[in-house]
Amino acid sequence: MKAVIDACVLYPTVLREIVLGVARAGLIAPLWSDRLLEEWARTAARHGGAADAALARGEIAALSAAFPGARIAHDPAAEAALWLPDAGDIHVFATALAGGAEAIITLNLRDFPRSELAPHGVEAVHPDACLSALWLQRPEAVAGVVAGVQATAERLSGEALALRPLLKRARLPRLAKALG
Repeated sequence: MKAVIDACVLYPTVLREIVLGVARAGLIAPLWSDRLLEEWARTAARHGGAADAALARGEIAALSAAFPGARIAHDPAAEAALWLPDAGDIHVFATALAGGAEAIITLNLRDFPRSELAPHGVEAVHPDACLSALWLQRPEAVAGVVAGVQATAERLSGEALALRPLLKRARLPRLAKALG
């Protein structure tokens, strides 16, 4: 499944690492635009200062190397024919169309109404629903990705982190229950 990864999914570290982990495992083909990546870096700067922004830019460079076909450019004029409740999200929709995406993985479902996306063959999917569905199809792969992210989080924090609360903080309660 080709899916545009919205900036709101790229910024929180645990959520991003799980979504990109399933992409590395070949369960989804991630897509993004320069603007989405820039939104991630700006959000990191707003929440964590220059150090987090620099870290995000480094991760963006690594992602570009890991997923060379993920970066999608669209004709800005294509946005004029589209409508969404938040005009600031139209570029995400245009990226999905230009990349032939089937889905937009986002935490902001209400900003991507089905009535606007469905005629174009695109759906907005919450990361929890997406990851839970992938877990049903490939439980070992998803569980392996989550275990790896948990181990990295524990190593970086220097303490044991229970899986269920970690996933709930990442806004993945259904996946937490499934893996619980």
